[in-house]
Amino acid sequence: MTRVRRVVVKIGSALLTRDGRGLNREAIEEWVAQLAQLRARDVEVVLVTSGAVAAGMQRLGYSERPHALHELQAMAAVGQMGLVEVYETAFQRHGRHTAQVLLTHDDLANRNRYLNARSTLRTLLDFGVVPVINENDTVATEEIRFSDNDTLAALVVSLVEADLLVILTDQQGLFDADPRANKNAKLVGDGEAGDPALLAMAGGSGLLGRGGMRTKLLAAERAAHSGAATVIASGREPNVLTRVLAGEAIGTYLKPAQERLAARKQWLAGPTRVAGKLVLDDGAVRVIRDGGKSLLPVGVKHVEGEFGRGDVVVCVDRQGHEIARGLVNYSATDAVRIIGQSSDRIEEILGYVDELELIHRDNLVVL
Repeated sequence: MTRVRRVVVKIGSALLTRDGRGLNREAIEEWVAQLAQLRARDVEVVLVTSGAVAAGMQRLGYSERPHALHELQAMAAVGQMGLVEVYETAFQRHGRHTAQVLLTHDDLANRNRYLNARSTLRTLLDFGVVPVINENDTVATEEIRFSDNDTLAALVVSLVEADLLVILTDQQGLFDADPRANKNAKLVGDGEAGDPALLAMAGGSGLLGRGGMRTKLLAAERAAHSGAATVIASGREPNVLTRVLAGEAIGTYLKPAQERLAARKQWLAGPTRVAGKLVLDDGAVRVIRDGGKSLLPVGVKHVEGEFGRGDVVVCVDRQGHEIARGLVNYSATDAVRIIGQSSDRIEEILGYVDELELIHRDNLVVL
């Protein structure tokens, strides 16, 4: 922890809004004070905040989260005003400038917009500014929204190449059983991101947010693609952020099970929209998953969708399980003609050859 130089902190709705009773200004000021301390120690911080919809609910007198998208968007618009004002005021007390950044799924699924967002965030950090990031709930539709802000936080880890993701929640961390129903439930102190056994322990979502412990574990797995560790801890713990960054064992620590992926592969592993699907035979699944090899036409059994050269496609096994994603070297029309064939026959079949691989390993990420 003492080697961490860039951290993404995500704060959940229940913490920010006193479990739905309005913005908890005192708690926000305390978290901001801790973030300012970290920044003073040359640790760059990015804040991913929930709370806009919940704050809007409180302002408009709603006790239950509505289901209609237009109502959620209206509440986000109302709540975002108060949320930003509180953060700006709190950071200014410590002499820190902030920048509001609102993102949608499309901003990170589109390669050019992803790169633009990354450049902006890194420039803000270079300026010593604390980016305050939220989903753009006011304009996001079901098709372009993130499933939850835990997912957004993990994707921001990739954007800024952070060393650590800290998810503050209203629970102490991950328990091996539901602590609300089982008094003998034990806190899981540490584990490996992506471990299926940990996912089996996770429960559902809370009343205010869209996430839950399961989404936090999935976020940790996404963050691990960037080589980042994750800490899931209670935001009500005194000085939780400074203590975590000092190396104190608080909450649940999840270490990455793999080395940092290359930047392009991090993007491929994120919320990219796929244009088609390739169904692989068992041999191709093995060499991609275990051998780190390129995907050759001979290993593909079936092609689905309409895609062009350079589009993102998903690779699945015979049972439909997603194995990998990658940038395909041939269009769907040409791919149909060469699948099941050896690479030395591509020119004979198509009349030309661009690449010997259908997807090169440098443009392929195993999931």
